[in-house]
Amino acid sequence: MMFEKLKPYLYVIFLQFGNAGLVIIAKAALNHGMNHYTFATYRNLIATLVITPFALFFERKGRPKLTISVFLKIMLLGFLEPVVDQNLYYAGMKYTTATFAAAMGNIIPAMTFLMAWICRLEKVNIKKIHSIGKIVGTLVTVGGAMIMTVVAGPTIGLPWTKGTTTTNHNQSTVSVSPEDNIKGSIMIIIGCLSWSCFYIVQAITLRSYPAELSLTALICAAGTLEGSIVTVIAERGDNAAWRLHWDAGLVTMVYGGVICSGLGYYLSGIIMKEKGPVFVTAFNPLTMVIVAILGSFVLSEQLNLGRILGAVVIVAGLYLVIWGKTKDQSQSDEKRDPTQIQPGNQQIPLTMSNTKLGKYDQDSLSIAIPPNNEMIKKTNGS
Repeated sequence: MMFEKLKPYLYVIFLQFGNAGLVIIAKAALNHGMNHYTFATYRNLIATLVITPFALFFERKGRPKLTISVFLKIMLLGFLEPVVDQNLYYAGMKYTTATFAAAMGNIIPAMTFLMAWICRLEKVNIKKIHSIGKIVGTLVTVGGAMIMTVVAGPTIGLPWTKGTTTTNHNQSTVSVSPEDNIKGSIMIIIGCLSWSCFYIVQAITLRSYPAELSLTALICAAGTLEGSIVTVIAERGDNAAWRLHWDAGLVTMVYGGVICSGLGYYLSGIIMKEKGPVFVTAFNPLTMVIVAILGSFVLSEQLNLGRILGAVVIVAGLYLVIWGKTKDQSQSDEKRDPTQIQPGNQQIPLTMSNTKLGKYDQDSLSIAIPPNNEMIKKTNGS
């Protein structure tokens, strides 16, 4: 039971570690000329090939019927995140900076919370303290991510980063023209909005198609098809964009397809069925914390006071969100009356021994209570 309670938290933390790893390797691949159109297409193709066998095997008996309504939702899901978000996010990063793109990505929890509130996927009662805690916690996590990005402060000297400087970081910083900055900002904002819409539509689709593996495979297949069409239009006449090479780009495609698209969509679906889409996105700012920590170990990047302060604020905000969601769950459980008799035949065992009516050949009888409670039928030797 302890694992069942901790499972959503372990899954969502795993998702953030997966996203953090993609940020690190995707940055290197983009610097080496990886095309973001073909990256999104091949990434979803790999995810489709990996997830489909598991979906066909494990959900071969319990897979719901694919209706026209569900099919249209799947096509919309394949367009929102695999095509729009993945392409616009990395394209916007080229026009601006990686730091700005990472910071803008942390507005997703606030966007998702607002849309889930409008679609009534999230319970909010401003008269309840735990609902206020969820709202404040979401805003605090966004604020902590901004602190990590904007505030610098003095450098914290760690033993494994001694002797390193920020020269490489300064050399990698490029000047951005105002026109490119505006263009890139709009792309990133639209991409983040599309990602938030993806979570909302996924939560709605799971209600009528509760098969996480099959839904994941269909989303990735739809994303591959739609992404291929977009890539053909955007890169028409450039056949070299489709060529694969044994480089960082191929590693990024495989990693992004298996971990972030395949497992990512599947695990987020499992979490949504229990906790809702807001719970999934509330942990997004944790990616910046993980990237900062991994960057100090792997890339020997310096940690400053602003990053540490922002990480503390993010953790505090996540605690408020988790506390509010826990209170919601406990109140839902309290509304259920365990002593209430549910409709249907209820078998009530009655033990009988030597009574004034005499001995019975059998030691017990059962009384079947029909749903309308109009008739009592005695069985077993009555």
